Amino acid sequence: MSRIAFSLLPLLIVAGCGDEKTATVSAPSAPVAAKPAPAGANWIDVVSRTPEGGYRMGNPDAAVKLVEYGSRSCPHCAAFDGEGVPSLKNGAIASGKLSYEFRDYPVHGAIDMAPILLGQCVEPAQFFPMLDQMMRSQPEYLAKVQALTQAEQAQLQGKSPTEITAFLADRLGTIEFVKQRGVPEAKARACLTDPAKLAAIAQGLQVADQQYKVTGTPTFIVNGKVVENVVDWTGLKPVLSTAGAL
Repeated sequence: MSRIAFSLLPLLIVAGCGDEKTATVSAPSAPVAAKPAPAGANWIDVVSRTPEGGYRMGNPDAAVKLVEYGSRSCPHCAAFDGEGVPSLKNGAIASGKLSYEFRDYPVHGAIDMAPILLGQCVEPAQFFPMLDQMMRSQPEYLAKVQALTQAEQAQLQGKSPTEITAFLADRLGTIEFVKQRGVPEAKARACLTDPAKLAAIAQGLQVADQQYKVTGTPTFIVNGKVVENVVDWTGLKPVLSTAGAL
């Protein structure tokens, strides 16, 4: 897997998404205290963009901070979005014990770029609803990737990274997907070529690679420490329980 954000990798799904193993759980910490949200608010509705380029849901001062480096084309990430995130929203996030931050990581190279750029082409409050819908529609998206013809792939040779991203956004239906969810087409196309957004993704990859040595998705980080050998909700639950969040 290349760590250069905008290189054209093979368009079929490649290694790097999930690797089932058994995690080692350390001795439990004391349970952390809940913290009520501000009057009239719910912690799951408190969303902000972080300096690292991710989007954080929940109490920014939560005692337990969960970060996921995830890919919108990774089935393991989609499984966690469908199983783990709802449980956290209804429990540890809502109570103020835990914050959850999602950081996009283009583990599959070119086919990840349009979903990332268009998935972030919304206000912070809409980031997680758009992410959820992209994860739920992932099977249809991957089917379109697999259906790309050799002739279509040949068209991408010699094109710039932004041209490749725009081509795939059209061919794989990502622009139409976000249009149906309230993003005007002109805004969507501008997001695909926004230099600031592209630079932010590249900067985020530097943090992922240099600080956390991310090589695949999902990669979970709890209170600044990478959770080794865990790629699903079943494996993550005991780690969060040990940290006192569950």
